[in-house]
Amino acid sequence: MVLTEKDYQLIASIQDGLPLVSHPYAEIGRQLGMGEGEVICRISEMRKKGIIKRMGVVVRHRELGYTANAMVVWDVPDERLDEVGALLGSRRCITLCYQRPRRLPEWPYNLFCMIHGLSRSAVLASIEQMVSELELEEINHQVLFSGRRFKQRGGHYR
Repeated sequence: MVLTEKDYQLIASIQDGLPLVSHPYAEIGRQLGMGEGEVICRISEMRKKGIIKRMGVVVRHRELGYTANAMVVWDVPDERLDEVGALLGSRRCITLCYQRPRRLPEWPYNLFCMIHGLSRSAVLASIEQMVSELELEEINHQVLFSGRRFKQRGGHYR
């Protein structure tokens, strides 16, 4: 796929996020002199060709009032990793759940999940409830609260 100057303008217009309007692609098209369908088609084509790797949402939790963020790290027995990961990942309070290799002997944890809450006490209560309901009392874990927030943004191509 050969990119045109219009494609480069389209990429530049979406890399900092879509407009917060009911028809974002129509708004982008209006700004670039394109129709909504053309914008959607060009983005779709660039995704199929691997020029745009992925599109997703960057949620700025603090702006929504969720000021307490914790990564819970778990030392899950390898034979239970898929099961426990699926259980944790299905919980509404978990926004991210993934596996990472252990770094023994200092770091025994192999499953990570992120929880956002309105307060530290709310996050801790969610973790306590989750551990109890999922019967995870025997699995060693640590709660690591975020100390600072880094800039959150999507991919930049140009």
